[in-house]
Amino acid sequence: MLLGGLCVLLGFIPGKNEAAFVEDNFSFAAGRLKKMLVIAGKYDTLFPRTIDKQGQMKLTDKYEWTSGFFPGELWYAYEATKDSALKRNALSWTEKLEALQNFTGHHDLGFMLYCSYGNAYRLTGEERYKKILVQGAKSLCTRFNEKTGSIKSWNAFGSWDGKGKYYYPVIIDNMMNLELLFFASKTTGDTHYRDIAVTHALQVIKNQVRPDYSCYHVVCYDSLTGKVLARETAQGYANNSTWARGQAWGIYGFTMTYRETGDKRFLLTAQKMADYYIDNRELPADKIAYWDFNANDAGYTPSVRSHVKETPAKYRDASAAAITASALFELSGYCGDKGDKYKKAAIDILHSLGSPAYRAAEEENGDFILKHSVGSIAHGVEIDVPLIYADYYFLEAMNRYRLLLDNKNIISMNTPK
Repeated sequence: MLLGGLCVLLGFIPGKNEAAFVEDNFSFAAGRLKKMLVIAGKYDTLFPRTIDKQGQMKLTDKYEWTSGFFPGELWYAYEATKDSALKRNALSWTEKLEALQNFTGHHDLGFMLYCSYGNAYRLTGEERYKKILVQGAKSLCTRFNEKTGSIKSWNAFGSWDGKGKYYYPVIIDNMMNLELLFFASKTTGDTHYRDIAVTHALQVIKNQVRPDYSCYHVVCYDSLTGKVLARETAQGYANNSTWARGQAWGIYGFTMTYRETGDKRFLLTAQKMADYYIDNRELPADKIAYWDFNANDAGYTPSVRSHVKETPAKYRDASAAAITASALFELSGYCGDKGDKYKKAAIDILHSLGSPAYRAAEEENGDFILKHSVGSIAHGVEIDVPLIYADYYFLEAMNRYRLLLDNKNIISMNTPK
């Protein structure tokens, strides 16, 4: 994905202004990460996730789905700054996750391993990291079921109407874990991993993406017959609403799946999901989405979601915006003239996120980079707080923009050096 069209798109020749914007954000990020390392280092085996009610850093263990983002951030910051201290810490925090290669407790091994070890292997070429990634892919494949054609996300999911439990839930987030499987196939020559990834992605198109190219958060299957039992939006406003981060996962996941397969069905889905996001009448002018595109709209009933009913709807989600920006930079390279639309939206989002409205000031926000993200209003947790994955995808998007400004192919970010 080269720079083509960017000059026309922005109305100026990319140079010092935009390069300085990127450099400033990486300089800021490096400073924040070094402060986070001091605090996180006191806990050693716990990984930053958000802040508590007192504004202090909140950490989780390595088995939480977010554990890979902190080492991944360190890798992105190192890649942009070439700061040897960041590289040293990136190595250290990545290797704390080695045991995850054999973890089968949930589906998020892509987040946990590919964001950490994937970036480590890409930037160092260390063969041992490749082996860990392949073993992680094997572990992820244990959650695939031939009848459903899908990788099981959670071990059980209680329905919002209180009528029972679903035992084979698949969430849109799972699209992000497929990249680990594609990597394993390319590395080993074994198409089994790729076949599972493609089959899963096609089932998402069939059962999870709506006719207007919004998506359900959760599809619940009967594991014996493959029948769809329910479609829900567990972390959104209502079952038929569009949870913003779920839409972002879909844009990113289908863009990546097109890159790995060349299958136009995945490109079409990525484009249509991106159009839904960018062109949505509920998207604010700064392009930082509210946590749900349909929150408080007539016709979208939150059912028994008590936290949704009690919480004001108009919270922004910087994490959804950061994920979308990163995806749009890649998608723009696959779409000919239409790519300018996606590239412009990505740049606009980055400038909003990099502004004082969303980028934290010094000595606030628990040393996280971005403010104003939402974990799950539906569950009453992580409302209007920093989130580690918002920062991760902000730095990934910023790195992709940096490469475009340098007239380099951003797919090089997916290839070991």
